[in-house]
Amino acid sequence: MRRRRAEKRLVEPDPKYNSELVSRFVSIIMISGKKIAAEKIVYGALDIIQQKITEEPPLKAFSRALDNVRPRVELKARRVGGATYQVPIDVAPQRGTSLALRWVRDFARKKKGKPMMQKLADELIAAYKQEGAAIKKRDETHKMAEANKAFSHFRW
Repeated sequence: MRRRRAEKRLVEPDPKYNSELVSRFVSIIMISGKKIAAEKIVYGALDIIQQKITEEPPLKAFSRALDNVRPRVELKARRVGGATYQVPIDVAPQRGTSLALRWVRDFARKKKGKPMMQKLADELIAAYKQEGAAIKKRDETHKMAEANKAFSHFRW
């Protein structure tokens, strides 16, 4: 039997942009509790974005990039009578944002040869322009869900 659901923690908005989204991103970037280092990386990346994307403020460009990466559907494994099916399900908004933030972070970390703030800025700019590894990952997820649409009646 399962216990009660964990309650969602309130996220304090970050000091510079007063945005909860930036604050969550700082937490996701952070390694070993080094929050100041993570903040430097994220703010540095947003400064780079401000220089390269002049038509919008950096916060708006950041949230648009995340909207572009956010998946609409994902696959979940369901066991039905001994067989495991990949069942497409709609992604809740909170989970979609979390996935988008993690994908951007992971693909930025995979790049080599540049400082992290530069890699992060490059990945976010690519996402803003509907290109890059994180967008590819989202499209792949959507394609897989489309291919497994036949099993969507197992959703419950």
